[in-house]
Amino acid sequence: MLGALVRRYSDFDRCEDALQEALIAASLEWPGAGVPDSPRGWLLRVASRRRIDALRSDQARIDRERRFVSLEPGTHAPAAEVAARADHDDTVQLLVLCCDPTLTRASQVALTLRAVGGLTTAQIASAFLVPETTMAQRISRAKATLRATEVRFEEPSSDELPERLEAVLRVLYLIFNEGYATSRGGRLMDLSLTREAIRLTRELRAGQPGHDETAGLLALMLLTEARSAARTDERGDLVPLERQDRRRWDSALIGEGVEIIESVLARGDVGPFQLQAAIAAVHAEAATWPDTDWLEITMLYRMLDRLAPSPLVTLNLAVAAAMAHGPQAGLDLVEPLLEDETLFRHHRTHAVRAHLLEMADRPNDALAAYVTASRLTTSLPEQRYLNARAVGLRQRLGD
Repeated sequence: MLGALVRRYSDFDRCEDALQEALIAASLEWPGAGVPDSPRGWLLRVASRRRIDALRSDQARIDRERRFVSLEPGTHAPAAEVAARADHDDTVQLLVLCCDPTLTRASQVALTLRAVGGLTTAQIASAFLVPETTMAQRISRAKATLRATEVRFEEPSSDELPERLEAVLRVLYLIFNEGYATSRGGRLMDLSLTREAIRLTRELRAGQPGHDETAGLLALMLLTEARSAARTDERGDLVPLERQDRRRWDSALIGEGVEIIESVLARGDVGPFQLQAAIAAVHAEAATWPDTDWLEITMLYRMLDRLAPSPLVTLNLAVAAAMAHGPQAGLDLVEPLLEDETLFRHHRTHAVRAHLLEMADRPNDALAAYVTASRLTTSLPEQRYLNARAVGLRQRLGD
């Protein structure tokens, strides 16, 4: 809906406000009057009316207002026209439009995650490893920049498109990640987010069939999603990769993901998402946990670390290096991260360190790290898993 409005009227901020007002109107009217036959059409008409009412004083827009006055509720716009406007999915186009070059890359991604992806400010802050207040300010500044520069949401030129695609892929990746490992609440996964991210990435790839990083991201999502059914037990608690029942992995998704990544890697222009998909493929093709080729995974993570370094890449590299070369090799990579205040406050840093300390047979240090990680996480399934590891170590030390 937001995509349709922005494509029609161009000004993102006012369109977002108009759609919110339409949703409020629906929440007040529908319980008594009933849900209309075309809920999306109803919302589009009301949002259009709200958008027009807000700009009555702008004489330059009068002609465009008249063109859409027939879409107001109670009029008799052709049903086919309303249905076509309401049912058309503009999400991918809106993703591209929101990644405007007047914004920094971080602001592009944050604003798009909030407005289009539907993630909360807290979820976005968790993805960027920053405090929630910092992310709220970043999103507000991004909106203010768009207002001040009077950005027109128009189709980007062929020269602008590649740079915008990088931001769009980052948005889709973070939406998928939030669904695969929710940052807050009682569920480990939100499959509605992972499936929507896959759907949009498929659509984006269909429009950009020669873009290898789009294909790489789709392969990564498919190979990761394939493990979903085995990631939780009957109580909804986290099952780590080494203990998952691989018979529950989705072989069709694995086959599709492997086929995609093998086809694009053969072309030689390798990007970060392709490397991550290649790592996921190595995991997917191992029949059992001991069969995992950790040397290959370590090599791929080192390539990824050179190409797109980040703290999360370093943490994953540390685990792979520990499996391939021993726990101290992993600890040597993690310890420097503790000097960064932001990473010191992030539960994953301590969770990985705890795992490596346990591998190194340092149970007291591992116990302290598990307790710290459990205290810092806002995901209840992760908290239960970390607490269970801590309890196991306490029992071991008691013996």
